[in-house]
Amino acid sequence: MLSLPPFARIYICQQAVDMRKSFDGLAAASSQLLAQSPASGHFFVFLNARRTLIKILNWDGDGYTIWSKRLEQGQFNLPKAVGDRLLLDLRDLHAMLDGVKPGAYYKRFSKKM
Repeated sequence: MLSLPPFARIYICQQAVDMRKSFDGLAAASSQLLAQSPASGHFFVFLNARRTLIKILNWDGDGYTIWSKRLEQGQFNLPKAVGDRLLLDLRDLHAMLDGVKPGAYYKRFSKKM
């Protein structure tokens, strides 16, 4: 489970990224594709073309960290965005990692009137 500092934002790159990239390659992609500083402390989410592999890059103050997940079945579902950059909150990121489709949130109960 990921936890974020209060100032951190989560940016998702809408373009497919070569998953052979590691720390330096993903840092360059965050500045080129997302127009954000990779050392800002924000989280940068990258997916492969088939959306079966995800990497999350973060600068934690003294170095980069990468979190990675590969799906055995299915694909990661991305919310729709305008342009190449999408900003998410932590709840949406956890929902995406858990396989919840965007816009599929529902109330577990409804209040009768």
